[in-house]
Amino acid sequence: MDPHLEQALHAARALVLADLAARDVAQAEIVSLVEDAVTHRRWWVEQWPDGAGCVAGLIAQDVQDALLDRYGRWPLCPVCDAGDPHALDVEPELGPDPHWVCAKAGVVVAAVGALGLTGGFATS
Repeated sequence: MDPHLEQALHAARALVLADLAARDVAQAEIVSLVEDAVTHRRWWVEQWPDGAGCVAGLIAQDVQDALLDRYGRWPLCPVCDAGDPHALDVEPELGPDPHWVCAKAGVVVAAVGALGLTGGFATS
């Protein structure tokens, strides 16, 4: 594999792990979900090398989807106090410089990798 693509995958992995750690949910079984997402996206980025700049957002979304299936919504929105707890979205869905965004409030909360907030899961 091209070293540039491998570097993009490792950087994306580090960003998602930082967000998991910031929310105190970086247990071994959850880190395994990150590894699975990186493995899956390795094939994707090999097929579309120009998409290397998009891989961090995609891995964040993959992990978010896997967590929803197993544990609940993540990361919870720290902006909205009223109503049902909801997860942040990754924007852009396919593009460089991904951010965690509260779709309800229409605000950017943090760049992927820079959550640095407390919170956990909300079960659906």
